[in-house]
Amino acid sequence: MSKKIDVDDKLIKKLAKLLDQTGLSEIEYGEGDVSIRVSKGGNAISHTAAPPAPAPAPAPVESAPAPLSHADHPGVVTSPMVGVVYTSPEPGAAVFVNVGDTVSEGQVVMLIEAMKVFNQIKAHKGGKVAKVLVESGAPVEFGEPLLIIE
Repeated sequence: MSKKIDVDDKLIKKLAKLLDQTGLSEIEYGEGDVSIRVSKGGNAISHTAAPPAPAPAPAPVESAPAPLSHADHPGVVTSPMVGVVYTSPEPGAAVFVNVGDTVSEGQVVMLIEAMKVFNQIKAHKGGKVAKVLVESGAPVEFGEPLLIIE
């Protein structure tokens, strides 16, 4: 027996707008046992009362060992969410950090806007900024490397 769920049209419109702003092709939002997925291209809006099944694990690929990527670096700061990254607190202001700057643990290094909320991204450790991997205003994915601290 299927449970009747009220669809929040405003939330769906916000999610669709976020897709346009970030350049993503799909976004999913869940709360409790309800999730809403909005995707571009297929014109499909999915609304389910159960969490989605996990994706199958990719088949192992045998190849030569790859060099250490930015994502594997012990000092990488990654995006904790999908959104748009900003390297300064407001347009025209100085950036939070530059390559070569020394940062301390907990220092704000960037902002990520998601659903019109600006989230502070903080350094997980102190050290020297070795590389900034994103440009201000660029869309970012969950887990995407943002900068490297050595």
